[in-house]
Amino acid sequence: MNATMKENKTMTLRQRLERWDTERRLARRRRQRVMEPERPRRRAETLPAKDPAADAWAEAAESVQAAPAKAEAAAPIQTETAQPVKAEPAPPVRPEPARAEARASRTRAPRLGRKAPRKESGSPVVYAPVVEESAGKEAAPAFTGSVSEWMAHVRRRLHSIRREEKARRFPESNRLPVQILLFFRGMLPMLGSHLRERKLFRRRSRISRTASRRPVEHRRAHTLWFLGGAAALILVVGFFSFFTLGTVVSYDGQELAKVSSARVARDAASDLERRTSQALGGTYTISESMIRYASAILPRSELVDESTLEEELSDEIGLVTYGYGLYVDGELIGATPYEGALEELQQQLKYGVSSENTISCDFREEVEVKEGYYPTEKIMNLGYLAELLYSTKDEEVTYTVKKGDTWSEIAEDHGMTSKELLAMNPGYDLNRLAIGEVLTLSAAVPYLTLTVTEQERYLADIPYDVAYTDSADLYKGDYKVTSKGVYGKADVVANVTYTNGEETERTVLSYTELQEPVTEQRLRGTKERPTWLPTGSFRWPASGSITSRFGGRKSPGGIGSTNHKGIDIANRRGTPIYAADGGTVIYAGWMRGYGYLVQISHGNGVVTYYGHNSSLLVSVGQHVYKGQQIAKMGSTGNSTGNHCHFEIRVNGVAKNPLNYLP
Repeated sequence: MNATMKENKTMTLRQRLERWDTERRLARRRRQRVMEPERPRRRAETLPAKDPAADAWAEAAESVQAAPAKAEAAAPIQTETAQPVKAEPAPPVRPEPARAEARASRTRAPRLGRKAPRKESGSPVVYAPVVEESAGKEAAPAFTGSVSEWMAHVRRRLHSIRREEKARRFPESNRLPVQILLFFRGMLPMLGSHLRERKLFRRRSRISRTASRRPVEHRRAHTLWFLGGAAALILVVGFFSFFTLGTVVSYDGQELAKVSSARVARDAASDLERRTSQALGGTYTISESMIRYASAILPRSELVDESTLEEELSDEIGLVTYGYGLYVDGELIGATPYEGALEELQQQLKYGVSSENTISCDFREEVEVKEGYYPTEKIMNLGYLAELLYSTKDEEVTYTVKKGDTWSEIAEDHGMTSKELLAMNPGYDLNRLAIGEVLTLSAAVPYLTLTVTEQERYLADIPYDVAYTDSADLYKGDYKVTSKGVYGKADVVANVTYTNGEETERTVLSYTELQEPVTEQRLRGTKERPTWLPTGSFRWPASGSITSRFGGRKSPGGIGSTNHKGIDIANRRGTPIYAADGGTVIYAGWMRGYGYLVQISHGNGVVTYYGHNSSLLVSVGQHVYKGQQIAKMGSTGNSTGNHCHFEIRVNGVAKNPLNYLP
């Protein structure tokens, strides 16, 4: 053993390569010896009977083939002192009763020969066994051989394949396509041999280049190393499945959120700046000293997206809040951070005025809900927002002047002062209002106008007719009912439209009369009426201009009342004053602030006043007719000039005379 190890140490690299090549050839030869005899045995199974002599020959062949293999495995490599290896005899061929000769021609055992020893200066002689194949199974030439040798080998190989296939009784082998297929099939082993030789040549070259530095060692990878590497790979993959490199965003030293990258955080901050600027109507920039970005290994489950980071940053800054805004005709009313709350609020507003008979319910204005960022002061709870929608807002409206309207009455009816009304209508004369003039007013209107259409079924009254009968016992213009009329009844189905609770339209769908009306009978007077009897209508008491109207006013000269109960008609002193309607004089004389005053009763609690006269032309108890002169204009009492103070009182309550005058 020691001699062998010492001898191996003295071997050159070339000798080691030749030894390695020899061992490889011996191993291949042993494999061929083991596999070749199996073919005849498998063939023999198909034969009808066994021959004892053939079995003996087979056992002898196996022993002959196995003996060299055992000897080579046990014997060391021969050096110069070793004897050349003798050629091994070919294993005996088992005779078969039939087709033995043909099988022998197909399957010939390889023969062992000797290769001439290679002699080099200073190197021992090594005898390498060489396998000589038959003509049908000749070894492939070396990769570096000439082209002619290679082509000759191809022709021999093709010929051998054809012969073998014909021997196996393939009639299709005579066809050209099958021959081509068989040709390529036979080329596969040769191609594999070429590839192996080429690989071996490259490996030898690599070994020869690196042998001078260190000896070639063939180590086998240990199973534990493989398992350890696989476990490490699994741990790495598992770690990065749950963790990743991300960015921690902080504002004013407080951690807000964790995102996948700093780019995502900066994009969120940039979007928030833009949205904040839009919501506030100006330019806004987040201070760089307040926001920080830090890289770290973070759990994937804690990462948030860009929109979530934007909301967190917005809540921390506090200038704007992400929510849902309610717009009425493009005007922002309020906002809430709760999704769907404004839609539900609208449904509640509609539900409060709806019933089972409701056909439609909708807002007259355009109502929208928009998602986005809004100033924090616009964020309100739903209760306050609903209260705001139920309330009113100031808005400019128009008003057309009607008969009897005064400046103070128009202002009072619309919750304004005379000064506010004049400010909204510059250029108008407070004392001169013409019927049909259009004034601009400030009125309180609701934020939302809710229009509801309902189908209603009800009993309606049918108006009755009036029949007149002339009577000489009654004065002209007087009537007396002798038989009252009765309204009829009708079943009506109609669509009624309400705007903020007030009826604006009614469309009758069906009308069924249930009860006919009864005509009313009246007596109509034909007797001539005395001139002093009231007619029920009034005329102007004097000619001139109106200097003071009914209602609140400033005290003229500091002596007049601030609550004017009539109108003042100014003209020159002595202008005639006439009775506005027929009646009886109930007062004629001096009365404190009125000066010289005339009072006429027109029946039914109606009394007219005529004040500040210079002289009186009637007395108490006297009957006067409509248009009769009763006094002359003057400036007596609390007066700043010549005029006639005219009042109309019904049951002691002062009324606006302009509502009664033509």
